Amino acid sequence: MDNIIYTIALLVLGGVIGLLVSRFLLKRSVDKKKNEAEDKAALIVKEAELTAENIKKDRILEAKEKYLKLKAEFEEESNRKKNQIIANEQKLKKRDEQLNKQISQNKRAEAELDSMKENVAAQMDILKKRKEDMDKIKEQQISILEKVSNLTADEARNQLMETLKDEARTHASSHIKEIIEEAKLTSAKEAKKIVLQTIQRTATEHAIENCVSIFNIESDDIKGKIIGREGRNIRALEAATGVEIIVDDTPEAIIISGFDPVRREIARLSLHRLVQDGRIHPARIEEIVGKTTKNIEEEIVEIGERTVIDLGIHGLHPELIKMVGRMRFRSSYGQNLLQHSREVAKLCATLASELGLNAKLAKRAGLLHDIGKVSPEEPELPHAILGMELAKKYKENKEVCNAIGAHHDEVEMTSLISPIVQACDAISGSRPGARREIMESYIKRLKDLEALALSFDGVNKCYAIQAGRELRVLVDADHVTDKQSEDLSFHISQKIEKDMQYPGQIKVTVIRETRSVAFAK
Repeated sequence: MDNIIYTIALLVLGGVIGLLVSRFLLKRSVDKKKNEAEDKAALIVKEAELTAENIKKDRILEAKEKYLKLKAEFEEESNRKKNQIIANEQKLKKRDEQLNKQISQNKRAEAELDSMKENVAAQMDILKKRKEDMDKIKEQQISILEKVSNLTADEARNQLMETLKDEARTHASSHIKEIIEEAKLTSAKEAKKIVLQTIQRTATEHAIENCVSIFNIESDDIKGKIIGREGRNIRALEAATGVEIIVDDTPEAIIISGFDPVRREIARLSLHRLVQDGRIHPARIEEIVGKTTKNIEEEIVEIGERTVIDLGIHGLHPELIKMVGRMRFRSSYGQNLLQHSREVAKLCATLASELGLNAKLAKRAGLLHDIGKVSPEEPELPHAILGMELAKKYKENKEVCNAIGAHHDEVEMTSLISPIVQACDAISGSRPGARREIMESYIKRLKDLEALALSFDGVNKCYAIQAGRELRVLVDADHVTDKQSEDLSFHISQKIEKDMQYPGQIKVTVIRETRSVAFAK
């Protein structure tokens, strides 16, 4: 029993001692953690203080730099304004000095002007008196002359003027004839100069471009199929070809309008195939237009290659060959552009051979002179300049490029081939029948031509014949002599050249007819 109590007491004592030891150890551990936390807190505070100090220093440095920068800008602006004020003050001083000088000069000029006015007034008085004396003397002389000649002053003046006019006309006509005869005598020596400088001025372009094609149909019922429901077929065709389809009251015809002749041809051929096929709907239209476009492009290349082979031109760039083929579908003043270019090329070769120049280069320049009209690009440039730029782009000869650019005088001519191309272009365009004219403008030109001839004295009637290439003028034989009729033809031709524009040349023929009539009774 005592042992049990003793054991329990030992256990209780051990528990108390263990509790005290554990409490002591726990307190020691807590104190240690507390000390570590305080050290960490102190370290964090110290680091924060250092960071704050660094930030403070950085902000101070930034503020100082900004202050110095603003100060420098302010000083610079102040110096600039100061310099500007000084410069303005100097300008004002100079202007003041100039104004003072000008004022002093004006004062001296006014003084001189006043003195000159006084001198002029005195001289005017003297001149006035002298003029009165001269008028009296002149009146006395006129009265003496009128008594001697039995003519008034106006009658004598008119007679003198008429005499001088007749003498001037006679001398002028004889002088003109002498010049013409001298030119005829020396024409053989100056042949090259005449060809190069004068023939190029023999034509003036006068017409408009053709921008419509006519598609004929068998009956007006087909128009409805082409238009489609609510116009969907015609809209699809216009969108695919890039032209305008005009369906109006014109019987059995549809108008295709557009500035690009290749597109018009594609639209015309596509319409022809669609009408033959009978299936006209948007999907079929796109298919047919695609095939037609491909065929036309192949045909363009084939036409260009055939043309350069026919003319014997070698080494032409494929793009230029394609442009030559496009000329087949382009008209200029109603004249097919490819035919015109072929004609100019042959004329250039012939004329260059006659003049002893390079015929091959001349032929090449003649064929390419209008390629600017069929360029796929459409910049705001004259076709001659555009053609020259295209030729340069595809490495053509410098003389060929200059001839293309100068055939309408847009650039200066630097070789003898250039005026040859210009002359042959004018020859091809001005020959009778080469180019069309609108009927109204054609009739107006003929009427203007006849009215111009009728404006001369002594002309009874006149007739424009040979499509306006010749003017027959009938004069009154009683008022116009043979000599005056020669002068009249010359003066009419000169007035036509000055006042009118026309292709080619106009022959002026003055006809003076005298009739002697007698009756046998």
